[in-house]
Amino acid sequence: MRATGIVRRIDDLGRVVVPKEIRRILKIREGDPLEIYTDKEGEIILKKYSPIGELTEFAKEYAEAIASVSGYKVIITDRDQVIAVAGGVKKDYQGKNLTGKMEEVMSDRDIILSGAGKKGVEIVDKYEYTDYGQVICPIVCDGDIIGAVVVIGKDTGMQIGDTESRLAAVAASFLGKQMESR
Repeated sequence: MRATGIVRRIDDLGRVVVPKEIRRILKIREGDPLEIYTDKEGEIILKKYSPIGELTEFAKEYAEAIASVSGYKVIITDRDQVIAVAGGVKKDYQGKNLTGKMEEVMSDRDIILSGAGKKGVEIVDKYEYTDYGQVICPIVCDGDIIGAVVVIGKDTGMQIGDTESRLAAVAASFLGKQMESR
């Protein structure tokens, strides 16, 4: 752990303000959940909470199932990083931070389709599948965007259609419902 040199006082309601600079660096937005930990030395540790992170193992198995049945590449993300990868997409993407463009796409709450000449969205830096058809579907839980399901075509220039779009939408809906039932 490193010191920031920033000191804050607790107000009369027990609140502490996390400085804007730290929120910006850690991509903590208004309304984002934080987990609170304590240790033996009396330290309080705030950690950004990923609701879909609770489903990481389940998401990996689900992505593998979709990839093995469909033959497509599948990526499942939370709001900040890739949490599951399957179908021949390099394992290097696991745990990588999302690009700003990917975060924008999720925030728009729309299903995004690309292919047949339309470039895909760069999901992580140096992402090499922007020439492949792709569909990106946000995962919604209790009205909040908590991540996305990305289905990537088998070949460059492949047109992504209604079937692939529905596949991603079903996966996103299912994962969202799993989080709501927790």
